[in-house]
Amino acid sequence: MNTLMKRNGLIPSNFLEDFTRDLFDWSSLSNQGGTVPSVNIVETGDDFKVVMAAPGMKKDDFHVELDNDTLTIHSEVYNEGEDKDDERYLRKEFSYQAFQRSFYLPNTVEADKIKAHYKDGLLSLVIPKKAEAKKKPVKTISIS
Repeated sequence: MNTLMKRNGLIPSNFLEDFTRDLFDWSSLSNQGGTVPSVNIVETGDDFKVVMAAPGMKKDDFHVELDNDTLTIHSEVYNEGEDKDDERYLRKEFSYQAFQRSFYLPNTVEADKIKAHYKDGLLSLVIPKKAEAKKKPVKTISIS
């Protein structure tokens, strides 16, 4: 397959056709005030660009892994706040956020050249295509 794919369960499916379904059931996170970061995927002639909206996070909060042809972006952030000696808590709420998004990569990408960058609340990944997968320029063929 020549497009970036999203994996649901064991069967990979076309990302664009399956955009609204996630790898896992995220309803429990939504009930706790958490959300799954939105992802935009753009294909150019040379690469795929994956941009995840994750404001308020730090680059160290993310883990990006490639396992065979599956690209996984996940995060787990636990923040219980600071304890102060002069305070007695009657109630203390904890903050826990976690998510995971997984995508199937086609064999037409340079998996060893993936680059990731986090800035201004956006995690951006550039996944270059192999030379044979890049779009060739239009060639005019002369008629004899």
